[in-house]
Amino acid sequence: MTIDSAQPLLTGIRVIDLTTVVFGPYATQTLADLGADVIKVEPPEGDGFRFAGKPAVTKGMGPGHMTLNRGKRSVVLDLKSEADRETMRGLLKTADVFIHNVRARAIDKLGFSYEAVEALKPDIVYVHCVGFGSSGPYADLQAYDDVIQAASGTASLASRVDGDPRPRYVPSLIADKIAGLHGAYATMAAIIHRLRTGEGQKVEVPMFEAFTHFMLKEHLYGATFDPPVGGVGYPRQLDPNRQPFPTADGWISIVPYTDESLKILFNRVLERPDVLQQERYATPGGRWHNISEVYAIIADLTPSRPTADWMDRCAAARLPAMAVRDLADMLDDPHLRETGFFTKRTHPTEGDFWEMAPPVSFGAVEVAAPAPARRVGEDTDAVKREVG
Repeated sequence: MTIDSAQPLLTGIRVIDLTTVVFGPYATQTLADLGADVIKVEPPEGDGFRFAGKPAVTKGMGPGHMTLNRGKRSVVLDLKSEADRETMRGLLKTADVFIHNVRARAIDKLGFSYEAVEALKPDIVYVHCVGFGSSGPYADLQAYDDVIQAASGTASLASRVDGDPRPRYVPSLIADKIAGLHGAYATMAAIIHRLRTGEGQKVEVPMFEAFTHFMLKEHLYGATFDPPVGGVGYPRQLDPNRQPFPTADGWISIVPYTDESLKILFNRVLERPDVLQQERYATPGGRWHNISEVYAIIADLTPSRPTADWMDRCAAARLPAMAVRDLADMLDDPHLRETGFFTKRTHPTEGDFWEMAPPVSFGAVEVAAPAPARRVGEDTDAVKREVG
């Protein structure tokens, strides 16, 4: 296969995508953004996440689908039908990657286990997105983002911050998306292995393990050692006073990450050098031992000025700071507008919409604007003709 070096990085890689909802589709959207030919195989009713949110025009073209399934082609196959299973087998013979999130017993029953697909395409990269690793006692359990946040200990974090004993979810599909990124890099690593050796393989990406791996990087903390040298939970992240500070007209995040930056904050920005002259805060050890109290003092001082004033002062002192923005304001963020992160485009059937650019740039190639999300089954006939 000869590839023009100016083409997108994954040009020539065909991905058959049998994933649904967020975990798998986020992985395959990442691959599509990088130039892979992603063929999204959907049941006749479409992926359920098509219906997340109100569509502008067409049923099944909701905002969740528009953001997660751009750059892919949509093929409808009813895999309970032998004729459509035969079409799927034809597709897989042309594929570099097969990625799905169907439970093991169900995919085996359909005839698309790793062994069955390997027989069709010996060098296939077969990626199975699962809830829990297949070698553990949770292997057969269903998994959704809330379940994984609960199982990973993440739902206990808010209680450690504010003392409210109720477990709470992070208000984002964070486990799905983190696992999706693991799925994307795992797929690309397996492709590199195949390019080196000619060998395909089965890759398992478990959401529980992927997200726990992500969350415990800092939060395993004192339990990293055996015997433990302290408790779990990274204290800096769990400090109830390490929160955005109130201002005269809003909120601001200021991060005095080092002792030197803490002194700059009090001496130059807040203009209160007397605080750090108090005995409790007069030494580096005293300041960091009592850092929660220090954060509370900062919060008492910041309401004296508006946010823009504090931003100017922090910039002049080279202290990290940013005004707290509401989600509803992000489309108007001047940095994101200037960098082209948000682009207004016109969908062939759905009208105008805002698209977020792939966040990573490459020096050797330009990441092309992805094709807009497709209506369910829009590419069925064309893809069937390609594979005969």
